[in-house]
Amino acid sequence: MDLPVFHLDFLNDRMLIAIIAILHVVINHAMAVGGIPLVVYLEWRGLTSGDESWDRLAHRILTFFFVVTTTVGALTGVGIWFSTSLVNPYAIGSLLRVFFWTWFTEWLVFVTEVVLILAYYLSWKSWSGKRKRAHNRLGIALAVASWLTMALIVSILGFMMDPGSWRSDKTLLSGMLNPMYLPQLAFRTPLAMLMAGAFGLAVLPRVTERGSELRARAIRTISRWMLVWALPCVFGGLWYARRVPAAMAPNVAVALTTQALVAWSRTAIGVLGGACLLIALIAIWGSVKARSLRTWALLVPALLTVVLIGTFERVREFVRKPYAIADYMYSNGIRKEDYPLLQRDGLLAHATYTSVRQITPETEIDAGREVFVLACTRCHTVDGVNGVRGVLHGMYGDEPWNADAIAGYVGVMHNARPFMPPFPGNLEERRALGAYLARLQEHRDVVEGAQSTGVTTTPRVRRSDVVAQP
Repeated sequence: MDLPVFHLDFLNDRMLIAIIAILHVVINHAMAVGGIPLVVYLEWRGLTSGDESWDRLAHRILTFFFVVTTTVGALTGVGIWFSTSLVNPYAIGSLLRVFFWTWFTEWLVFVTEVVLILAYYLSWKSWSGKRKRAHNRLGIALAVASWLTMALIVSILGFMMDPGSWRSDKTLLSGMLNPMYLPQLAFRTPLAMLMAGAFGLAVLPRVTERGSELRARAIRTISRWMLVWALPCVFGGLWYARRVPAAMAPNVAVALTTQALVAWSRTAIGVLGGACLLIALIAIWGSVKARSLRTWALLVPALLTVVLIGTFERVREFVRKPYAIADYMYSNGIRKEDYPLLQRDGLLAHATYTSVRQITPETEIDAGREVFVLACTRCHTVDGVNGVRGVLHGMYGDEPWNADAIAGYVGVMHNARPFMPPFPGNLEERRALGAYLARLQEHRDVVEGAQSTGVTTTPRVRRSDVVAQP
């Protein structure tokens, strides 16, 4: 709690990260990690067959992938750093301390990848004839670099779900080789290849003529590419699912839908399974009857993969709750080991940026608002996405909201909703939060972050003045 709180009360802080991150993952997986190997394969087809139409097709697909990855892909990559640093600086800071050398290595690999993709794209036409084979090898090097960037980052994503033996030995190697690392890598690698095929099909209407022999051959080849990677993706996904910690499994149903719609989770699984089946059917159709595949059908796999990867990322992020980093830091940015101190002294006593230190009858509402900002705004808004007014209305309806009842519920909410962290403050702060939340029934509020209001500090309470609360 040493940093001002960034907050978007209409969008939800985590939604900001989700939008940027999912867009980046779609581009990274489909057009870099999977897309470059696909382009290299098509170039190789032209090289070995002597058919220059394959080479021209590969270059056209690469042009689309190159433009998107070096613009939107690059911006969203920076955007992930920017948004996570704003929303939960404590989590990203902790990960940086553990994985400094991993991220440093990833940065070197990324710079190498940028140099290679520029060289690969810009030398396409000049490296022809006898130099074409060397150009194809350059593409292979680029494909390896693209995969390595993902392989390094996946170790960090796996660590956030299950740190494994890092809990005891605190070494970089144990953090990277966490129980989730290899299963997730085994899933994401073929998934990226599948997504590349899906987006490759979607690009074909722009880079080939309708009814042409080249389009038919391209559809057939890319469809078979997708089918080759389908089975490894299934096995990798099953391995990954089996390694998800048992404590996180109950959160899957809520992650697929919402708390209110959890009864529909099986239906959601069925819909997602149907989407996977439809992608497979289109790939089979394209591999055997390429000429009969309509233009709209070429777009469907790409659209469905966006939905599927978005759902996967939503579930992966949600099942970790109540933690941001499993067994180490809660989703509110507070370390698990700091809870005893904060529940004794209170959040306000240790917060750097707060307008209230001591809770009195006159400052109770303001104190409750400050507690809400410190403890709740990582996940909640007042009236926006995941707004607390909507949650409270669903619980208490139009009857007067009772501050004591709300305060009591806040103290045990993590039992009823295991994806929520325990309340981190003391009893006095919980009562102040209950009073603030009850007041929202009749008095709407917009909680703006420090980026809009600036920062407020008050002198810290001396340790001798802190009264431990029961």
